[in-house]
Amino acid sequence: MAKSGTIRAGMGGWTFEPWDTSFYPEKLPKAKQLQYASRQVPTIEVNGTYYSSFKEPTFVKWASEAPDGFVYSLKGNRFVTNRRVLGEAGESMMRFLGSGVAALGEKLGPILWQFAHTKKFDPDDFEAFLKLLPEKQDGVVLRHTVEVRHPSFVVPEFAALLRKYNVPVVYADHATYPAIADVTGDFVYARLQTGSDDIATCYEPKALDEWVARAETWAQGGVPADLPRADPAQDTPVKPRDVFVYFITSGKVNAPNGAVAFMERVNANAR
Repeated sequence: MAKSGTIRAGMGGWTFEPWDTSFYPEKLPKAKQLQYASRQVPTIEVNGTYYSSFKEPTFVKWASEAPDGFVYSLKGNRFVTNRRVLGEAGESMMRFLGSGVAALGEKLGPILWQFAHTKKFDPDDFEAFLKLLPEKQDGVVLRHTVEVRHPSFVVPEFAALLRKYNVPVVYADHATYPAIADVTGDFVYARLQTGSDDIATCYEPKALDEWVARAETWAQGGVPADLPRADPAQDTPVKPRDVFVYFITSGKVNAPNGAVAFMERVNANAR
């Protein structure tokens, strides 16, 4: 058994006008941006799938433009998560998952199901949602993670529910959203959202060092001691876990550079 899972860091998407000068080479055609970005970082979180529907040819194209070993995280469509009764999301979920996401094959990473900041924790309702999550789509194994944004989720019952279904909770480094570092699944997903456009690497070098150390702890099967948990009394099984880290929102201008700097540290530590 490997002693550590794989750590991947990236940003949200690959099309953002300020990146034309802050990240991409001068005069690089926009049609070549995905090819370039996917060779600078090992993963990208796709936000567009939350707002819009895509068809299989698009996923085939994305897969063809990224190198071997690259992984896309897809944000689940909003019509699945933005509803009063989550247990009624089955049809919308199947429509999204059946739209061609399996065409990514080995390049399909976690599916991120993001909930509004107004959505409160209702144990029965949320369990009904977790029961809907399929293990495979068209023969491709699916990995699911959930991002919750209401403080009512910061309770041991929520962490226990996720452990029951082996679904990780997103750790959000955010100014106002709850931070939940409980390890409840077979991988870890973190979204770093307190960067700054004034910092060349999105996060200060010292903060990057700290986040790399946390990612390495997660990858080795532990839980960072300095992050808050919903159920701190619960022991976490120690086993290698893959770790996905995304630089999102605040500091977006330099988010790709933050991900590159993060991976440089990870790779240097591995040598």
